[in-house]
Amino acid sequence: MNDIPKTRRTRADALRNREQILRAAVELMVEHGPTVPLETIARRAGVGIATLYRHFPDRTVLLRQLALDLLTQSATAAEVALAEEPDAFTALARYLHDAIDLRIGVVMPMVAERMLMDEEVLAARNASRRKLAEIVQAAHDEGSLRPDVGSGDIGLLVTRMAPPLPAISPEDNHRLSHRHMELVLDGLLGFLAYDSLPGRPLALEELGQLPRDGDGNFLPVMEGSTDRCWESINRQNSLKNGAVAGNEGRSTTSGS
Repeated sequence: MNDIPKTRRTRADALRNREQILRAAVELMVEHGPTVPLETIARRAGVGIATLYRHFPDRTVLLRQLALDLLTQSATAAEVALAEEPDAFTALARYLHDAIDLRIGVVMPMVAERMLMDEEVLAARNASRRKLAEIVQAAHDEGSLRPDVGSGDIGLLVTRMAPPLPAISPEDNHRLSHRHMELVLDGLLGFLAYDSLPGRPLALEELGQLPRDGDGNFLPVMEGSTDRCWESINRQNSLKNGAVAGNEGRSTTSGS
């Protein structure tokens, strides 16, 4: 052990400290929001505030590095899932659960509001989106993903499933996110789709570029309303009630 060069040992320690700071920052932003004190992040990471400032001179630098790391990890998760899973829908499911673990759907919206997207961050975002689009296209090609769901829908789904609920511990929130994602995944299966979704599939390219009017208000991108969803439910209930009514007075036992 004494033969290990000191510079190599220092470099490993510095890398470990950096990773611990970034991990602590993600955890605390999920729990307390983006303005959590840097001293609190350092304490959670188990390092001194001087060590934090040595890696990240101010909050802006820290947030930028968080964005780069999360986007890079997201792209890698999508690529690995598609390469290792036996089918594209299983890869999509794995990616969505990985995204929950990364907390990207919680942290990235916070970060995006507080930093300028430079070329490196934009390149990382585009790479992440391309990898997700590849999974979605592969799932469409194999027929497992319902055709009226676009890659933009999946991207928004990651964000919608992520925000923690109040009065629930961070650990329970995290477990519930995985549980509820399983419910959503059943709804994404093509062969279970009973009726088409209201509106149209969203593409990833549309996210962040939704049209606005002259006053800056968002213009509608989804035609129709939720009435079609309720009509589908009511139609299924009518069919079910009709089947029950048709069986009245008839025994369900074999041979009756």
